[in-house]
Amino acid sequence: MAKKILGILLGYIILAVILLPLLITLLWGGFSKEEVKEAKKLVRIEDVFSPELEEYIVGVVSAEMPASFPEEALKAQAVAARTYQVRKMQEVGTDRVIYDVGQAYNSVAEQKKKWGENYIENANKIRTAVKETQGEIMVYGGEPILAVFHAQSAGKTEASENVWTSALPYLKSVDSEEDKKAPNNEYTSNISANNVWKKLSTFGKLTQSEAELSFSNIERSDAGYIQNVRVGGMNLTGLQVRQALGLRSANFQVERKGDNFVFVTHGYGHGAGMSQYGASFLAQEGMDYREILCHYYQGISFENIA
Repeated sequence: MAKKILGILLGYIILAVILLPLLITLLWGGFSKEEVKEAKKLVRIEDVFSPELEEYIVGVVSAEMPASFPEEALKAQAVAARTYQVRKMQEVGTDRVIYDVGQAYNSVAEQKKKWGENYIENANKIRTAVKETQGEIMVYGGEPILAVFHAQSAGKTEASENVWTSALPYLKSVDSEEDKKAPNNEYTSNISANNVWKKLSTFGKLTQSEAELSFSNIERSDAGYIQNVRVGGMNLTGLQVRQALGLRSANFQVERKGDNFVFVTHGYGHGAGMSQYGASFLAQEGMDYREILCHYYQGISFENIA
């Protein structure tokens, strides 16, 4: 009986030794071959100080700028995104990438879902832009700049002091006239007076009723963005109105028509720093990525942290 049991056990052991590795090889090998095959088609990010940072920049450029944009615009976006991230890392005092810093980011899985059958082509285009600028950042006075950017301006970018409280010497208002050709640069929104009244009342008590509500005393920056406006008896900034009502830009005209307000916005975003559509237009005109960046960020220089 003991010999019979021993024989059965020996048979199971032989089967396990022969068949289990074969099964693992077939299953795992099939998946790994596909992964290796895909990886070989992609531009690899190698020989850099921080591979994690460069892979992160690939994800940011994938999310922030259309892959159809010119290569030099994608390179400009890569340098801007890297500079922004490095500055935030230094502020916190870490050498690890911080993923939640206000830049959009697409993981590889999200890139595949977004691009579908065009994944390899688009990923390669963006990876090439990142690899050809790897480790490069913009500095002013030896420090990484606050490399903010936006989708499109209304024809001029906005100075930093008109968006935030600080006047940064490299974030001045510059010409970006070609932005006016960008999709939906002028955009009309109809919002009910009731909705406007409710959303603006979150800033304080309105002294005008919904029926009386009006916008007046509008003050604009040189770039056309509203700095101050009086509405409902309160003084608000254009940014406050934009954020409360979900407008595309603080550069807008507003008119009341019956029970609705008609807002006509120009541009998309806060307007400071690099215009992404502007970068695309400048690249089409023959500018390289450094020329594009020097246009939108005044007096900067370049350093490599790799």
